[in-house]
Amino acid sequence: MFQPKLSVITIVYNNVRDIERTLQSVLNQTYPNIEYVVIDGASNDGTLEILKKYESRLSRLITERDQGIYDAMNKGLAAATGDYVLFMNSGDELYAPDTVQKVFATAEDADIYYGETEMYDENWQSLGRRRHQAPTKFNWKSFRFGMSVSHQAIYIRRSLAEAYDLQYQLSSDIDWVIRAAKKAEKIVSVEAYVAKYLVGGMSKKRHLESLKERFAIFTKHYGFFPNVFNHLLMAFKLMSYYLRTGRTND
Repeated sequence: MFQPKLSVITIVYNNVRDIERTLQSVLNQTYPNIEYVVIDGASNDGTLEILKKYESRLSRLITERDQGIYDAMNKGLAAATGDYVLFMNSGDELYAPDTVQKVFATAEDADIYYGETEMYDENWQSLGRRRHQAPTKFNWKSFRFGMSVSHQAIYIRRSLAEAYDLQYQLSSDIDWVIRAAKKAEKIVSVEAYVAKYLVGGMSKKRHLESLKERFAIFTKHYGFFPNVFNHLLMAFKLMSYYLRTGRTND
């Protein structure tokens, strides 16, 4: 049976309200070969007390100040020893207790596995599927019209996962996934929901800055003029989506 070691990495800072949900969604997985690494940015709101309660079940707990979310993620990558890595940040959840089991049962030895994401609001009420539906087939060009696979729903072979580029403060995860996908030879769709995502992160709070970073990242990978054309198409699709649903979330 194909049971590679999965490093799940959770980044958290002062999120006492949501961190326990995330911890339990990982620790209650039926899959037997999970390494759980938690990076805490020196929380002082009670988060650390919750983490200490679960510390004996964690593979690694690092609590110290960092230079931002992607610096913390790089610490998680450096600590990970698994065959694959998955980021499940505070407030998000693996979709069900058997999610990881189902992911690796889909196919053997892929470079990337990915699935669909369900959105949740701050009261943990479902908002349904993301506007950007996960594509049937995915490669490094799939993000040219937006991030069609969420960060929480993609399992990447660790040997392909380079460090996050710290010049991007809000959207480095997009660049990170594209760089890994460029090197991937076998990418497998799970064709199921694999993650629950809490909306309203830092990229939403600093939305304009995030959009500027995304534009720069897409230009780097796809070229300036194709990127401008793709953004015009994205704007049209977003307007159509908003008129149909009244929503603009990812």
